[in-house]
Amino acid sequence: MRLLMVEDEERLAQSLSQGLRAEGYAVDVVGDGPSGLELAQSGEYYAVVLDLMLPGLNGFRVCEELRRSENPVPILMLTAKNGEYDEAEALDCGADDFLSKPFSYVVLTARLRALLRRGAASRPTVLTVGDLRIDPAARRCTVGENQLRLTVKEFGVLETLARRPDQAVPKTEILDAVWDSAFRGDVNIVEVYIAALRRKLDAAGADCAIQTVRGIGYRLAPGAY
Repeated sequence: MRLLMVEDEERLAQSLSQGLRAEGYAVDVVGDGPSGLELAQSGEYYAVVLDLMLPGLNGFRVCEELRRSENPVPILMLTAKNGEYDEAEALDCGADDFLSKPFSYVVLTARLRALLRRGAASRPTVLTVGDLRIDPAARRCTVGENQLRLTVKEFGVLETLARRPDQAVPKTEILDAVWDSAFRGDVNIVEVYIAALRRKLDAAGADCAIQTVRGIGYRLAPGAY
């Protein structure tokens, strides 16, 4: 699940992005308003963490431009300011939630999960393929009544496939969805995680399977091989 963070305080951006990546999110980070707006308009993000005071274009204007272009991405706005007028303006310009600095990382992640649960109307809250159920916001995966224990990257790969059930998903699209844009490794790393997921799904007796689509990528389909 890919997030965009627009934050010009480098230490804060690094700390937050590291924490979110450890929880399994892919996080792209930029430090100014124009770059944030461009990425948010061109990328496929599940949420944007947007600072208010940014060089080039402040968070209010970025948010307004996204809503003007009918971009429904959930936006959590961060600011060093306090006061009901700033909060009201953030919400009026289209932000979904507002958090004042300094804030608790635990509260930030809880609010992000709440935004992701609501998400865009076109995204299902819980993904189901056969007897496999994936709750992206809760980071929970079950086969029947049993929880499937996955690493953060395994979860991301399986979620990406489950969002397009019974469709061939190219390796490059899996890589884009699960790894940060700064990743410069071999695309074949996806194969390592596919192999691990197949073993875990098989061991759990899942009524779905990851099929190889030659020359393209992989498909998650209900039923056995």
